[in-house]
Amino acid sequence: MEYGHVQRPKYDCLLFDLDDTLYPLSTGLASSVRKNIEDYMVEKLGIEQSKIAELGNLLYKNYGTTMAGLRAIGYDFDYDEYHSFIHGRLPYENLRPDPVLRSLLLSLPIRKVIFTNADKVHALKALNRLGLEDCFEGILCFETLNPIHKSTPSDDEDDIEFLGSATSSNTAAATNGTEIFDIIGHFAQPKPGSVLPKTPIVCKPSEIAIERALKIANINPHRTLFFEDSVRNIQAGKRVGLDTVLVGNSQRVVGADYALESIHNIREALPQLWEVDRVAEVNYSGVAVETSVTA
Repeated sequence: MEYGHVQRPKYDCLLFDLDDTLYPLSTGLASSVRKNIEDYMVEKLGIEQSKIAELGNLLYKNYGTTMAGLRAIGYDFDYDEYHSFIHGRLPYENLRPDPVLRSLLLSLPIRKVIFTNADKVHALKALNRLGLEDCFEGILCFETLNPIHKSTPSDDEDDIEFLGSATSSNTAAATNGTEIFDIIGHFAQPKPGSVLPKTPIVCKPSEIAIERALKIANINPHRTLFFEDSVRNIQAGKRVGLDTVLVGNSQRVVGADYALESIHNIREALPQLWEVDRVAEVNYSGVAVETSVTA
C-alpha cells in the first residue's frame, strides 16, 4: 500500500521579539524607556547630564543595550532594580488588547516563542495588556540568558535556563571602586592597542545570545522564522541561520527575508504559514517549558 506524501511545513517555530514588534512604535513605550534609562544614569549612577546623550548612544551602538554597555565599562547595579526603574513608569495604558493579532496567532498551527532583551516582569505585563499572554509557549527573556549576576563575561552555558527559573537574588554592590572605562574618550582619541571591555550581560544582537536562546528552547534555527523590528537583530539572526521578518517597515533590508509594515500584515505576506494539510506536530521534547510563564 502506498501512502500519500504529506508536505512537511517549512517552519516548526515562530520566534517573536516583543517591544515595537507585537505592538507599534507609536505607543510611545520606546521613548519612555529611553528617558527612564537616561534618568537612571543620572540619578542612580551619578553620570553627568551633559554626557548622557553621547554616552548612551555609544553604549547602545557597541553593546546592544545601554544596560549591557554600562556593565561593560565598569558600573555595577542590581538588575531587578534597574529593570523596575526603567519599566516601572512606562505608559502601559497605551497598550490595548489586540483581538486581531490574538486571532492570527492562535490560528497559526506552529510553535510560537517570545525572545526579548527585556525582563520577565515587563514581558508578562506587556503581553497581558495586549491580551496575548496565552498565545506563546514560553518567553526567552533577560533572566533566561542572565540568570545570575556576574562581574565578568562567562561562557558557562550551565548558568542558563529557559524562563530564568533559577534566578538568583542579583545582589550587587555599587561599582566597588572599579575604574570606569572612558568610552567617549576611547572613540574621540583612540589609543594604540586600546580595546573595548567586554560585557557580562548576554543579549541580542550578540550571535552567542541568539544561539544560546535557541539551544535552551530546543529551537532549530533552520526551521524557524524570526520576527523583529531591529535591523541589527535581524542581521544577527540571519547569521545564525534563521529566516527573518523585519516588522515596522515595508522596505526589506539586507538580512531580512520579509518585511511587514505591521505585524497585522502577517497573513497577507506569509500565507504559507497557514497552508498546512494537518496541524503541525509541535515538538516539546526536551524543553522545560512552564505554560503559565509566571514562575
